[in-house]
Amino acid sequence: MYSREHYALRASLRKIIDKEINPFVDKWEEEGQFPAHKVFKTLGQAGFLGVNKPTEYGGMGLDFSYSIAVAEELGNIHCGGVPMAIGVQTDMATPALTRFGSDELKRQFLVPTIAGEVVACLGVSEPGAGSDVATIKTTAVRKGDHYVINGGKMWITSGCQADWMCLLANSSEGPPHQNKSLICLPMNLPGISIAKKIDKMGMRSSDTAQIFFEDVRVPSKYLIGEEGMGFTYQMLQFQEERLWAVANVLAPMENVIQRTIDYTRQRKIYNQPVLHNQTVHFRLAELATEVELVRSLLYQAVALYIRGNDVTKFASMAKLKAGRLARELSDNCLQFWGGMGFTNEVLVSRFYRDSRLLSIGAGADEVMLSIICKYMETLPQKK
Repeated sequence: MYSREHYALRASLRKIIDKEINPFVDKWEEEGQFPAHKVFKTLGQAGFLGVNKPTEYGGMGLDFSYSIAVAEELGNIHCGGVPMAIGVQTDMATPALTRFGSDELKRQFLVPTIAGEVVACLGVSEPGAGSDVATIKTTAVRKGDHYVINGGKMWITSGCQADWMCLLANSSEGPPHQNKSLICLPMNLPGISIAKKIDKMGMRSSDTAQIFFEDVRVPSKYLIGEEGMGFTYQMLQFQEERLWAVANVLAPMENVIQRTIDYTRQRKIYNQPVLHNQTVHFRLAELATEVELVRSLLYQAVALYIRGNDVTKFASMAKLKAGRLARELSDNCLQFWGGMGFTNEVLVSRFYRDSRLLSIGAGADEVMLSIICKYMETLPQKK
């Protein structure tokens, strides 16, 4: 799927990763937060925060396959939290704004986001509504030329550092799939409070917040696209988010396999390298094969998406398989590391913790299965 230009883009990004990010990852993991504004400014100046965004707003104007190439290369960062936050900035909080936002709105929010001058976050999940987006409770009531926002959001990546949020809220009393709107919400408005920074099992270097809104007044011109279309817009954003997440986990899985090979080749048990046991090298071969199968499914979905097709089914399949494989692979490889695998000194244990989120975030495995069943017409109809 990749051309010479794709690989050149990845090579340029790898230089930034090796110089500006990886040397500091361990420190950021310990501190529980990375300096998003500093890192995003570096990436923005190099053009990596708007690869597939229009040139008139500061992007490169390339197709989505280049964004996927960037997502793959970001997988070489030695943790999951930093790439995830970058993905929110590029492919989770901004696709709907790019496609449906007014020119004025894009110049106010998209341009500085692409430049890395501001940090964006996505406000969809709530304490009682995660994968079931239709059941969110946050409201945006129209009063004159403003919306008044009340409610709260949960699990917000970059929520402690964000300058603006792509907020999904109920803007009317209509049916749950037709009463929601997406709004660009500046995070410095009165009435917005960060309740807490969530202490997570993995993704330690990415700050994750619970946020409350109390009578927050935001100009109605900050509405993305049409009122009542928010659910549809968000479902479209999910396609890119899920494909991005699959691409981003490929390199870590490959790296964990290779590090496991290297370790088990020199680690001996019963006077022979651990790797020489057939159960070990056969299992690593199986896992490497599974990674390539996921890559093939991803590339097929991306190729179809670029041609304008609905790839919801394939994106759901790819995310389901990638999440399950990441769990299986990290568990199997960690086992081969023995006691060292149970320490925080090796990347395999970090991947074991970080990768667990892939089967939960952006739609849990069970939701992916429901979507696939819907397209297969095997899902029971609700009465």
